[in-house]
Amino acid sequence: MGDRWQVEVDRAVCIGSGLCVASAPDGFRLDGARQSHPVEDEADAAESLLAAAESCPVEAIRLRLAGSSEPVFPPD
Repeated sequence: MGDRWQVEVDRAVCIGSGLCVASAPDGFRLDGARQSHPVEDEADAAESLLAAAESCPVEAIRLRLAGSSEPVFPPD
């Protein structure tokens, strides 16, 4: 079984660029205010989720290992 990640978006930082949705359409949605939300709070580790986090222009997306909360992105 692969890793699971906690997926978080800091809505106070999110500027609604939509790059996360473009990188991981199954992982993120924009609401009516163009704020990003993870589709699920916990998801299987996936390159698309990591790409979404890395492409966020304001680093509003955080990925952590589920269970231990060890950072995946951004690294500490």
